[in-house]
Amino acid sequence: MYKYLDAIESPLHLRALPMEALPKLAEEIRDFLVTSVSKTGGHLGASLGTVEMTLAMHYVYNTPQDRIVWDVGHQAYGHKVVTGRKNRFDTLRQFEGLCGFPKRNESEYDTFAVGHAGTALSAAYGMALGRDVQKKNFSVLAVVGDASISNGMAMEALNNIASHPELNLTVILNDNEMSISPNVGAMSSYLNKILAGKTYNEAKANFERMVEKFPMGQKMINVAHHAEESLKGFITPGTFFEEMGLRYYGPIDGHDMKTLVEIFRRVKQLKGPVLLHVITKKGKGYAPAEENPEKYHGVSVFDKETGMTQTPVVPGAPPSYTKVFGDTMIELAKDHPALFAITAAMPEGTGLKKFGELYPDRFADVGIAESHGVCMAAGLACEGLKPVVAIYSTFLQRAYDQIIHDVCLQNLPVVFALDRGGLVGEDGETHQGVYDLSYLRCVPNLTVMAPADENELRQMLYTAVEHNGPIALRYPRGNGEGVALEKTFRKLPIGKGEILQSGRDYALLAIGRMVGTAKAAALILKKEGLEGTVANMRFVKPLDEELILKLAQDHKVLVTMEENVLIGGFGSGVLELLQRNGITDCAVHQVAIPDKYIEHASPKIQREMCGLEPSQVADVVRKMLKTQNVVRLGVVS
Repeated sequence: MYKYLDAIESPLHLRALPMEALPKLAEEIRDFLVTSVSKTGGHLGASLGTVEMTLAMHYVYNTPQDRIVWDVGHQAYGHKVVTGRKNRFDTLRQFEGLCGFPKRNESEYDTFAVGHAGTALSAAYGMALGRDVQKKNFSVLAVVGDASISNGMAMEALNNIASHPELNLTVILNDNEMSISPNVGAMSSYLNKILAGKTYNEAKANFERMVEKFPMGQKMINVAHHAEESLKGFITPGTFFEEMGLRYYGPIDGHDMKTLVEIFRRVKQLKGPVLLHVITKKGKGYAPAEENPEKYHGVSVFDKETGMTQTPVVPGAPPSYTKVFGDTMIELAKDHPALFAITAAMPEGTGLKKFGELYPDRFADVGIAESHGVCMAAGLACEGLKPVVAIYSTFLQRAYDQIIHDVCLQNLPVVFALDRGGLVGEDGETHQGVYDLSYLRCVPNLTVMAPADENELRQMLYTAVEHNGPIALRYPRGNGEGVALEKTFRKLPIGKGEILQSGRDYALLAIGRMVGTAKAAALILKKEGLEGTVANMRFVKPLDEELILKLAQDHKVLVTMEENVLIGGFGSGVLELLQRNGITDCAVHQVAIPDKYIEHASPKIQREMCGLEPSQVADVVRKMLKTQNVVRLGVVS
């Protein structure tokens, strides 16, 4: 089907091609990616923009001996295609299939596992240092997006790199926002060929060695440097990176294959840290993705010819938790003038885009800077505002010190809205929001809650805004449970759960979305003549101790249920409470996520893998009832 691509099974085959074939190969890869991702979904736009750059790197550098470190990995699909994984693309992001991000145990060409932005520079810096300590000889390249370069850890890495001017490390800044695109052209390309060329750099070095011998030599070198920087600063935006200790070359047209290969060949010979500023177009080569790059950053299954997504529209389907959160924020803002919303590069993903349009003075998108966003919220709270920090559960991990040190230690009234709490599906290990109940429950002063449905999310958000202290609510990805939304708001009593149904045989204590699973499991057991109690616990901290102790006294079998890791979460809190109170005459089992990373798959498959489906919970209860006279306090295997 493809003249060149079908013959590429590794970069060795790529490097055997003549230069003239590479543009056609780039076209074939784009067509292949659009065709494949239209059937599986995935992160398409950025990968379409990096095809030429990917080919040029693998063409010039001796991978996998030379290391390419990708930041995030949204842009690495072309890399996967030319490194032997083309024939598995129909399994992309599916159970036991290709991961949507670079992953070390998937391929030797994936030098570092990624999923969260801002890691590439630090990892590449460590690899380059490790190479030099062991006196090895290979190149290290870090591919960083224009959004990631401003991340705090990326800035820290640049600062360290500047302290090692002898370190051979190449940073490729993939700029797909076109912010400096006017500088892409003949003059810029010509200048970069000169600046990266062997003649220029040897002459520069010889000049400095000669002038250093003169009495005024260093001053002459400084004058020459100022002249060089003035020229480069006039037609390039690289002065910042030069000041950080990297030699800057760019902007370079990221779709000019010949120039990319030539620049990479020249830069490969240079000594010291180098930054190549490459301008790419997100969605390049596929009109729908070029016209709507935000939509095609991550896209579900779509029609290749029209670009229309094929997600079935279910009439009357409940709104997503994210939409309910965003709409509720707008409602609350009318009566709460101190309400201030913060997101970290996810205004659309967190449901706050419309809020930002309606209340621009009370909204901040801090970019990929979660730590800064949380500490900024603490500052806002100090001045009497009520900040709501909406960040995906997995990304809030990046601001853990700020949660503890800057918000909760000072007992400041900051609201944490954790979207994507629990299993999230095809994005896999790096994006699962399954640690939050554990990492938040241990923090003093912090209240932690999780709604059972979308209406309870509204009431919890209202409760959080009215609460005087740090408080977190976590809610899942996807549609709600289909319950009616109350128009009026009511403040929930902090630390109090509710009994949804009563029964004498067993008790299911559930938190968040697992409440629905508990009700479904109880229905299965009821058909077998087993009557159980189902409790919506609502709060992980503080626990409803009175309710839990009563349920433990009235039932010989207790099952705690959470879509969170087993260790340190809601179930652990229940066990700690029972132990403190000397309750030993009931059996307790924790239904939770086991102590392992959960790979990419559909949410249903992931829940089955973790034993979180209603039928699996029913199995647990049956087994416990059979052994209730043997098993006492502790976790039943």
